[in-house]
Amino acid sequence: MLEVTPFGEGWVLEYEGGGLPAAVPGCVHTDLLAAGVIPDPFLGRNETGVAWVGRRDWTYTTGLSAPSGHERTDLVFDGLDTAAEITLDGRLLGRTRNMHRSYRFDVTGLEGRLAVRFASAYTEAAAVRDRLGERPAAYAEPYQYLRKMACSFGWDWGPTLVTAGIWRPVRLEHWSTARIARVRPVVTVRQALGVVELRVDVERTRGGAGLAVAVRVGGQEARAPVEGTGAVVRVEVPDVRLWWPRGYGEQSLYDVELTLLHEDRVLDSWRRRIGFRTVELDRRPDEHGTGFTLAVNGERLFARGVNWIPDDVFPSRVTRDRYRERLGRAAEAGVDLVRVWGGGLYESEDFYDACDELGLLVWQDFPFACAAYPEEQPLRGEVEAEARENVVRLMPHPSLALWNGNNENLWGFRDWGWEEPLGGESWGEGYYLGLLPRVVAELDPTRPYTAGSPWSGSWERHPNDPAHGTHHSWEVWNRADYAEYRAEVPRFVAEFGWQAPPAYATLRRALPGEELAADSPGMLHHQKADDGNGKLRRGLEPHFAFPDGDFDRWHYLTQVNQARAVAAGIEHWRAHWPVCAGTVVWQLNDCWPVTSWAAIDGDGREKPLWHELRRLYADRLLTLQVRERGLVLAAVNQAARAWNGDLALRRMTVDGVLVGRALLPLAAGARAVAVVDVPRGLRPEGPAEFLVADARGGLRALYFPAPDREIPYPKPEFEVTVAPGAVTVTARTLVRDLLLQADRLDPAARADRGLVTLLPGERVTIGVSGWETPDVAAARAALYCVEPAR
Repeated sequence: MLEVTPFGEGWVLEYEGGGLPAAVPGCVHTDLLAAGVIPDPFLGRNETGVAWVGRRDWTYTTGLSAPSGHERTDLVFDGLDTAAEITLDGRLLGRTRNMHRSYRFDVTGLEGRLAVRFASAYTEAAAVRDRLGERPAAYAEPYQYLRKMACSFGWDWGPTLVTAGIWRPVRLEHWSTARIARVRPVVTVRQALGVVELRVDVERTRGGAGLAVAVRVGGQEARAPVEGTGAVVRVEVPDVRLWWPRGYGEQSLYDVELTLLHEDRVLDSWRRRIGFRTVELDRRPDEHGTGFTLAVNGERLFARGVNWIPDDVFPSRVTRDRYRERLGRAAEAGVDLVRVWGGGLYESEDFYDACDELGLLVWQDFPFACAAYPEEQPLRGEVEAEARENVVRLMPHPSLALWNGNNENLWGFRDWGWEEPLGGESWGEGYYLGLLPRVVAELDPTRPYTAGSPWSGSWERHPNDPAHGTHHSWEVWNRADYAEYRAEVPRFVAEFGWQAPPAYATLRRALPGEELAADSPGMLHHQKADDGNGKLRRGLEPHFAFPDGDFDRWHYLTQVNQARAVAAGIEHWRAHWPVCAGTVVWQLNDCWPVTSWAAIDGDGREKPLWHELRRLYADRLLTLQVRERGLVLAAVNQAARAWNGDLALRRMTVDGVLVGRALLPLAAGARAVAVVDVPRGLRPEGPAEFLVADARGGLRALYFPAPDREIPYPKPEFEVTVAPGAVTVTARTLVRDLLLQADRLDPAARADRGLVTLLPGERVTIGVSGWETPDVAAARAALYCVEPAR
């Protein structure tokens, strides 16, 4: 039987003529940080002071001695970041140049000093650029010239911390006769009959041995001989329970165990979990353009999505528990699709296991983003090798629903001024429209592939045409107010978003000793977007009087504006289902403490946006919108049952006077949207009036016809009481967008809700965890709401 020996202990990082203890998996930065050589690059402006780390070569060493009674011993690296030379007592074992691949070296009978020498990623990139020529990109860093996590070179939300190291586990594998080299499970289901066809590749130490493979799944067994170095074994499982995305059914999973046999002696085994489900992508043309609708088990769905970036700029620090916690927060917010963005990684098994269990569909980008990528060697061979390995590695996961060729590169070629400087040189089109779809069709034929995001499906149309395929909505935020989201109905919005700073406690930890201001040195350093603070200001001013010199108000109002901006888009687009079939918010998470588009900040604290997503992505959503025919109420019902009942509408003044009311019938079918015209007599007139719509179950929609800066709000008045685990607020006036910033009570404190608007006389109880000393004065100081314009 194949034996595995973990090989993560005893490694040393060479430094200044000596050595530092090295954690494997890990990277140079984390080892230097643990040894006290560098300061924490996440704090203050330390990032700039450690830039030298990414420009040096680094060497890891350890002793290798692997006596074994087996015929073969392999040294296996699951991940090397990135350009490395591996030697044993000076003898070359191999060279690597791809962070996204694993590597295997025969070390049978060998021992001595094992060294893994990493060249600076800058050095490797420069060598490729000199050989293949310049290629344009969205950023000045050379990430397009090597197969490495692009965002380690910095992004408009991330620091420039160019890593090197043994970033995934290392092990020794001892085996005899043969081992399982690769298993490709093709899982299909039709009329409750599940079929698992496993295509198995075998590596032998010698020919001639009679081998077989046996598989067990769902109580069914099958066996097949190995012919040469391959075998195909098929199992039929009757009456299978389907795997569904969350909100549509159960996440039924089945254990698959495959064994490699020699005369009934087990040589090796392979174990995974699978799920039986179908996934299709409907891209048929219609009267609105070209659709982009995911269907799982025949059920067409509006995808409630978030974009995922690497959860740490040092990805070896992301544990199984951290994946589970972060993705659990996504599920708790109503998310059913997570897009793994192309400037990051193929994530670890722990990520996809969590998605399988939580019912989160995964849209997986191949790692290409915002640049023209050369298609010549040495990159082309690496791209194909990594694609083949990772397609097969990830295909057992039922959560994996879609392969995507790249992020914004097709769009970039058309709109970002690339074509002229390229002068006919390769830029990646051959990957996205040729190599990658061929690999997916060959290896993983049960899943759809799309060439890019955004992509309209044809060069005959603009790549980012909202009427065709996927669309990225970035005019809003960069140049336009979020009210412009309502100007169009894209078929699928794969990226859109609005910035806000992280939680107060996150800033206090990240910027120790700094007097916080929107433009203080640390705040500006932790704002990576081009003119980010200027866009925050320009996005705030149409809605609120800008709070010059008042950091706490700026912090609160920019977080409110983020939540409102995303709400404007999602409410509008969900109300236009099935023309629009999905929204994928940019972004769920952060990789360090930073002002960004994230709903959960770099310290894991939820912004008001995260709480707002719980409302926006709930199965049932009420929204009041202005359309060509006037003010309407849309009832969005993504539940499996019809939504019937009454809608209570109240036209009110901001001083609390009831102007008019009505009770309207509500009837929204399952997975459907019902639109009701608001009677003319209930439509607010002028900035002093607003409309409230309530439905059973606590669902509410509000409509204010004027921006906040024009509304004559009364001075907010409310009472506050506290009890262990709770803060209760009773409104005496209209209180708009009340927010308890729980982390101001204690850095460990969390609130169970975000922004809430209270009418006069209404009360809300906010659950608070992690606050051990309840105090009314402290609670009141941590409460913020919209105030009258000054």
